[in-house]
Amino acid sequence: MAMSEENVEIIESLERGFEAYSRGDFDAAVENMHPEIELFPAGRQPMIRGVGAIRAWMEPDAFESQVVEPLEFRFAGDKVLVRHHSKIRGAGSGIEADFVNWTVWTFNEAGVMTRLEIYLPNQEAEALEAAGLLE
Repeated sequence: MAMSEENVEIIESLERGFEAYSRGDFDAAVENMHPEIELFPAGRQPMIRGVGAIRAWMEPDAFESQVVEPLEFRFAGDKVLVRHHSKIRGAGSGIEADFVNWTVWTFNEAGVMTRLEIYLPNQEAEALEAAGLLE
C-alpha cells in the first residue's frame, strides 16, 4: 500500500525526533511538539504537559546515554504506533539495558505532535489498543 505524503512527513518528523533524542539534542527532539503536548510516561507515571516540561524530563539524570532506534511505524487515523529498539547506559554504573518497546503518537491536522504515550516491552497489547490497532 502506497503511503500518503502526510504519513511520509510524519515518519520523517518522528525519525528526526528519535535521532535528536539519541544524540542528546533535546531542543531538536521537541521541535515538532505542540506547546501543550501531553506525555504519558511508561509504568503509569503521572502525565507531563507542555514542551518545556517534556524537554526537562528528557534530560538524563541516571543515564549516560539513551539511544532509541525506530523499527516499525503503523498508522491508524491520527495516531502512529512506533516499535523501537532502546539502548540505555546507566551513568556511573555503566549498566546497559537493551529492549524493544512501543510509543503511540497523536498528530493534529497540521502534522504536529499533540500526545505521546510510552509503553513497556511487555505492553504490546496496551500499545496496540491505544493506537486503535487491536484486532
